Amino acid sequence: MTETGKPLLRALAGEAIWPPPVWLMRQAGRFLPEFRALREKADFITRCMTPDMATEITLQPIRRFGMDGAILFSDILILPWAMGQSLEFIHGRGPVLEPVRSLRDLARLDVGRVKEATRPVMETLRRLRGIVDGPEPIGVAQPGQVTLIGFAGAPFTVACYMVEGHGSREFDVTRGLAYSDPEFFDRLIDTLTTATADMLCDQIVAGAEAVMLFDSWAGLLPPSQFRRHVIAPAQRIVRIINERHPGVPVIGFPRLAGIMAVEYGRQTGVNAMALDTGADMKAIAAQLPSTLTLQGNLDPLRVLAGGEGMRAEARAIRDAMKGRPHVFNLGHGVVPATPPEHVGDLIRTIRDI
Repeated sequence: MTETGKPLLRALAGEAIWPPPVWLMRQAGRFLPEFRALREKADFITRCMTPDMATEITLQPIRRFGMDGAILFSDILILPWAMGQSLEFIHGRGPVLEPVRSLRDLARLDVGRVKEATRPVMETLRRLRGIVDGPEPIGVAQPGQVTLIGFAGAPFTVACYMVEGHGSREFDVTRGLAYSDPEFFDRLIDTLTTATADMLCDQIVAGAEAVMLFDSWAGLLPPSQFRRHVIAPAQRIVRIINERHPGVPVIGFPRLAGIMAVEYGRQTGVNAMALDTGADMKAIAAQLPSTLTLQGNLDPLRVLAGGEGMRAEARAIRDAMKGRPHVFNLGHGVVPATPPEHVGDLIRTIRDI
């Protein structure tokens, strides 16, 4: 680590850094030819659960672009898989799970399996921490620059896949069950909240310097359900992490939350809040404490298109946040068809002041 500390950790601690630190959601992904080469060698779960492969994939974008954050290569559905829910990733379709839609279904899952089942993930984090804190550069990234980020899916978003059994635009079955069988749904959310907090704490012990909570489908819920199934679980997860690992920052991402993002930022206790592409970052910042770090929120399709339009919008987002803690990122993940040179151009643009 440098004398001044890692830029991303400083920003997550509430420091306004100029230029802001930068990393990208799905920065380790199909847009990289080196990722595609590894993808041919093993299925998705095997890649996640093989430390050699997961370590290599996590570091690929760092070597090439020198981001300030290296986010663990894994998946939000590793948790239900570790609990015993069947999971398969099918090309062209995405994740397919055996649905969990009743207390009886839930009883077949075992939270006690998670620690043993995720040992390979923790080994990956241990290896990564040794590398990011090591004396050698990681490609173009200098020693002491890169922060290691762990993550998990937030309870509601993970529940969406567990109940639906596959991806969806609306998750009607899941949202319907939250109304028609609140006893089951509350139990599911409670189970996932405890398991998620425990898993994130395990990630911190293994080496994660910050953790992120992805609530990709939070915006599907009306305010009352949002408070119950998004804000309340996040509050509990953050509280547990703070109690066990004080000082480790938590980034929350209530995607598509709209105006409810303000309530999320004020009430959950997260150190930073990521905003999606549709959020007016400056307007939301004006309604939040100046110590809350904001992350985001360039449209990934801008990066796909590249060129001066991308550079201009990236500078506008960066400059609008000058003077308050900000981590530059996208509003969602890098699109697989994105040319790698566009990502390199984006990183240079953010750092060119």
